[in-house]
Amino acid sequence: MTGVAYAAAPAAGAGAGAAGGIASFIPIILIFVVFYFLLIRPQQKQVKEHQKYLSELKSGTKVVTKGGIHGTITGLTDTVITLEIAQDVRIKVSRDAIAGPVAVPGADTKDQKKIKAG
Repeated sequence: MTGVAYAAAPAAGAGAGAAGGIASFIPIILIFVVFYFLLIRPQQKQVKEHQKYLSELKSGTKVVTKGGIHGTITGLTDTVITLEIAQDVRIKVSRDAIAGPVAVPGADTKDQKKIKAG
């Protein structure tokens, strides 16, 4: 007789099980929301600022590449930048290889954070 009782139990609790299933996903949804606002959104903002910086580059700007090479921009095209790394020593690097501007030693710390982020 216990077999009949077990067979009837899921039918009686089916409505409560569906509501409980949705409620169990609420913590997972909240975790994704927190990840979005703490990790994904700031990173997308930083990438957008870096793309803006790369599009506004001009000749004479001192920059650092992602490989750590310091130089001054002497030529620009859509995809390639010519850097002068020493007197009469020029190299060509991809525009995407530029990490940011050279840090200025006397600049305000707030400006330094903004420069490093860009």
